[in-house]
Amino acid sequence: MTASLLTLPIGTAIVAAPAFAQEVSAEEDDSNVIIVTATRRAESVQDIPINIAAVGGDQIEEQGFDDISELVAFVPGINVADQGGRDGNRIVVRGLNADPIASAFGQEDGGGSVATYVGDIPLFVDLRLNDLQRVEVLLGPQGTLYGAGTLGGAIRYIPNKPDFSGVQFEARADAYTYKEGDGISSDVGFTFNLPFSDNFAIRGSFDYLNDQGFIDYPFVVREPGVSNPDPDFNNAAEREANFDPIEDANTEEILGGRIAARWQPIDAIDATLTYYFQLSEYGGRNTSSFRTTTIPSGRYEFGGRVAEPNERDTQLLALEVTADLGFAELTSATGYATVKENGQRDQTDLLISLEYSYETFPTFTAFTFEDEETEVFNQELRLVSKGDSPLSWIVGAFYNKNKYNALSSEFTPGYGALVGARPDLNDLEYFEADRTRLEEFAVFGEIGYNITDAWSVTVGGRYYDYSLDTANSTDFPLFAGPEFNPYPLSDIENQLTLTPNQSRNGELFKINTAYKFGDGNTVYATFSQGFRVGETNGGQPCPDMFMPGGQGLCLLGPGQQFSPDPNDIFPGNERFFEPDTVNSYEIGAKTTWLNGDLILNGALFFIDWKDPQIAATSINAGTSITVNGVSAESKGFELSGSWRVTDNFRLSGNFSYTDAKLTADVPGLVQTIQPPGFGTSLEAGQDGDRLPGSPKTQYSIFGEYRLPLNNGADIIFNGSYAWQGNVLTVIGGRGGSFTLPSYGRADIALGYQAERWSITAYANNLFNDFSESSASNTPLNNQMILTHNVRRFRTNVLPPRSIGLRAKFKFQ
Repeated sequence: MTASLLTLPIGTAIVAAPAFAQEVSAEEDDSNVIIVTATRRAESVQDIPINIAAVGGDQIEEQGFDDISELVAFVPGINVADQGGRDGNRIVVRGLNADPIASAFGQEDGGGSVATYVGDIPLFVDLRLNDLQRVEVLLGPQGTLYGAGTLGGAIRYIPNKPDFSGVQFEARADAYTYKEGDGISSDVGFTFNLPFSDNFAIRGSFDYLNDQGFIDYPFVVREPGVSNPDPDFNNAAEREANFDPIEDANTEEILGGRIAARWQPIDAIDATLTYYFQLSEYGGRNTSSFRTTTIPSGRYEFGGRVAEPNERDTQLLALEVTADLGFAELTSATGYATVKENGQRDQTDLLISLEYSYETFPTFTAFTFEDEETEVFNQELRLVSKGDSPLSWIVGAFYNKNKYNALSSEFTPGYGALVGARPDLNDLEYFEADRTRLEEFAVFGEIGYNITDAWSVTVGGRYYDYSLDTANSTDFPLFAGPEFNPYPLSDIENQLTLTPNQSRNGELFKINTAYKFGDGNTVYATFSQGFRVGETNGGQPCPDMFMPGGQGLCLLGPGQQFSPDPNDIFPGNERFFEPDTVNSYEIGAKTTWLNGDLILNGALFFIDWKDPQIAATSINAGTSITVNGVSAESKGFELSGSWRVTDNFRLSGNFSYTDAKLTADVPGLVQTIQPPGFGTSLEAGQDGDRLPGSPKTQYSIFGEYRLPLNNGADIIFNGSYAWQGNVLTVIGGRGGSFTLPSYGRADIALGYQAERWSITAYANNLFNDFSESSASNTPLNNQMILTHNVRRFRTNVLPPRSIGLRAKFKFQ
């Protein structure tokens, strides 16, 4: 029987395990369950009571998953605000998000509540899902099992390792077209495995995606600062004179892959050295101005005045070594990674809505160029017990060093000459430099004991210690003296000196108990704590006698309040924010029926969130910052199941309900525009306000039918449907914000699979649903100021219907 079922069991705990194994098969076992190493021991998903969903490599290929946003639509309790490759994804687990769901430059942490692992190395990257053994998604805090601390969960990309057993080669190709796009997109790649001896092998995997896009930019100006960005939109001649439209602007070109060398000099030592890379170029955003009333726009058109290209290069060198010591297995995981990113974006709307006088320049167009680099070093050591003793244990140590440098340069073409600014700066209006260095050390571990053959108890703990050093400078070069000169990112460390910002330490704990009945069904209960480091908002401190107004930019310190009504102002610190923590409580069951053909699992959870990190707006200049609230909570339940109806027909599905809300007021949290004009006030977040970023309800279903042929091949039909309810983009729907409507997306595929090759025709988003995944700013921005049509409000959209054909050839 061919195994290809997606199983999504939910549970938590750790128990004494059977023989340890780092390398496991990507296939599912005879009981329909994928083998995972989430607990650092190789066991079936259904046998280990841990809160995990696992998607095997076969399932990834059959459903055509390209990235994590597509995969987790079939995992309960987790939601991804998919904003396209350029703007990245925000990952929300069990509603643990208080930030507005809006596109932003860069994707350093996916929202910060989830740790992502590439193999054994923690690194946030929206990895292309090629040549993977499986993807594991763990819900709930995991700081006692993993080196990187986690607030809400962890995602693990598990690649296929080099194999000593034989030569393997696989070639794959995919061609597809969007309903709203004109080009043919392609995704091609290959994987090879070459054993040079019975203890040394090399494996490589390389893929190139060339996505032709589906979003048009019809209002890109011919010459910024000269062309009129707001002519008579109904006059074809005026549009032709001023605009240079870009069709299908949101192109993606991604060259990615890895090369790995594995050496096993003796049976007790296994070492793998891997180089990963993902080099990405994006032509524009997956953004729509359809709901922006100040300009004429279709569903897949964006009102940007300038092109918005972006590049992101991610590279990782990882060395993973395991040593069998007899009584335990020792693992060392060392990783060094760099993420370099630069891009351009339209900044016109922000500047004219600040009413600093830019709006008086009729042909005003502004853009920002951003350049940043992140350098990460990780080292984890982990010792895991072996054997059949009732007592099992894990102990580990973790070190992380993260260096981040960034420049933001804002240009206002033509405006400098109008106001008599320095001509040598080429209309550079704003220049900001930021540096941070974060160092974190942690020790962690768990001890499990089988009180009886059926009843187990686990306790775990973590001690962490981190320090954060920061530096920032902000300049307004239009009126700068001769002493100011901009500099490239490569010189930032010579220009800015780091100073201590935060130093914190603490402890986290976990306790779990599980009971397995004679029929194999399990019930469990878990209490676990999670943690996320604090950080800086950048920006310079305001002087004691400072009053807001003008274009100066500074951030308030503790006790500084400048408002006629102090109750309207957030009374905290705008310059940096503290760590936040969660206490997570969960009970659940994992059950198997019909001789293993039917799996049903469920979990109830309650999460108490202290000092939640919340996106807010600074009092002066209206810049985005993060502050600490008082408290929030999330509660709900998750159900999942899989059913092998016959040997050839299988079904799986899941359902989740999440109720996440503030449990204390947060004064001055949400900035609200007060039309007419762009004057603002601050609105308090209130106890009971729903948190943004995730639906209250979501579900998905997947089915597959295989028709065996007399020649040994199979005809395979599969279909899926994933639905989610509406999503708030701002806490409580405040500030005139937009609520993302609910949507559902259906996919179907029909394929022919022989022993060495396969071909599949498919349609994604079969019913061409217009799906909006995030929103930037609010509809209150739909105003005119003098001759300018402000179009700052926009929504990010998922792709329209695509139809394609993919093929694969294997040699082994």
